[in-house]
Amino acid sequence: MDEIDRRLLRDLQANGRITNQELAQRNSLSPAACHERVRRLKEQGYIKGYAAILDPHKLDRSLLIFVEIHLDRTTADVFDDFAAAIRRMPDVLECHMVAGGFDYLVKARVADMEAYRRFLGDTLVRLPGVRETRTYAVLEEVKNSLAIPL
Repeated sequence: MDEIDRRLLRDLQANGRITNQELAQRNSLSPAACHERVRRLKEQGYIKGYAAILDPHKLDRSLLIFVEIHLDRTTADVFDDFAAAIRRMPDVLECHMVAGGFDYLVKARVADMEAYRRFLGDTLVRLPGVRETRTYAVLEEVKNSLAIPL
């Protein structure tokens, strides 16, 4: 990976729909050379895919929440069962196993507090191994970026 590759990745992060022609011009490359570099970056796994970024407020998913999950025991089977169950939950955007005072950090989007209460009571606390949860409702999204600094 050289500086040209990094510039290409920065440009693609900023606008995944940029044309190859424009990307090549912005980076002083021929369209063929640009296309080949982007193809190689995809093959090597630097580019995992492309997606549209949607407005959650227009899609009735205004409430962003983070939830600390404490498991009742930390064994491989509990970790596996919990992970398999959480992957099937469409309201969960991200779930990370963490080191520290709790086991998992979950990021979810729901319509409102009433929807979150249902999500918590009907789904989240019933997941395999869940002993305790702590919820943090987001009041303001100060920064929300998918871009990886290059």
